[in-house]
Amino acid sequence: MHQDLVAALDIGGTKIAGALVDSTGGLLVRAQRPTPSRAPAEEVMAALAEVLGELAASPEWSGVRAVGIGSAGPVDAKGGTVSPVNIPGWRDFPLVGNVRERTGGLPVTLVGDGVAMAAAEHWQGAARGRAGALCMVVSTGVGGGLVLGGELHPGPSGNAGHIGHISVDLDGDSCPCGGRGCVERIASGPNIARRALDGGWRPGPDGDVSAAGVAAAAAAGDPVALASFERAARALAAGIAATATLVEIEIAVVGGGVAKAGEVLFAPLRRALAEFATLSFVQGLEVAPAQTGTDAGLVGAAAACWNLEGR
Repeated sequence: MHQDLVAALDIGGTKIAGALVDSTGGLLVRAQRPTPSRAPAEEVMAALAEVLGELAASPEWSGVRAVGIGSAGPVDAKGGTVSPVNIPGWRDFPLVGNVRERTGGLPVTLVGDGVAMAAAEHWQGAARGRAGALCMVVSTGVGGGLVLGGELHPGPSGNAGHIGHISVDLDGDSCPCGGRGCVERIASGPNIARRALDGGWRPGPDGDVSAAGVAAAAAAGDPVALASFERAARALAAGIAATATLVEIEIAVVGGGVAKAGEVLFAPLRRALAEFATLSFVQGLEVAPAQTGTDAGLVGAAAACWNLEGR
């Protein structure tokens, strides 16, 4: 029987995942439900309660000392509420109180999903041993988290490092967040696909109109698909360079579905970064793919819990 486990929750617009995580980052018990993202608040909470119920039914549950949550944001770690852009039913939803109630009053740590990913990469991934890192999730949205001075830096509300909503195009498209020309509006998967389709790209026989379909076409040399990834890479590079200039990071780690495009994304990203990160103290900035994979959210929610509870 394991002691000192964390019940980790990873909440996104597609799925709600949970696991019992031990101090080596091992996932002992898992549970998952689809997120009823368009449903009212209670239905979304019911899906989360099922995940918790499944974890609690495990004999390992007696070793759980705390709950760590990484959620799509924005989150409010102080108030214990979440208002995920992609779960409209949850606006200022009292998530921490609800989870505490259903787990017999265990301590709960809440961070944004980008912060959770940064915690995972700093503990077990590409940012291990680094004093300063920006870790990014590039998928349906673009999120991120920061490691500064060798420690996770979630900020007071748990959202610090939210790179997706830095403006990199002053006269660009308006973003659903209310801003204009945001990194996410250019570099997220759906926006890469939208731009390629608008430019005249058409999917192959498989009909895949997602960013993965565009990546496959780009790898095969399609000029419109290549141009859409080039544009996304430039937006990411501008955001990364701005962050590095501001807080002096050593490495930018890029994960999420879009990063699976590999060199189709990373080659133009490194080129653009050399163009934007020109000051002497940012020139050595490394870019690396994330290493913690699909479990980053769960491992990171647990890591953030230990990290922040321990302070």
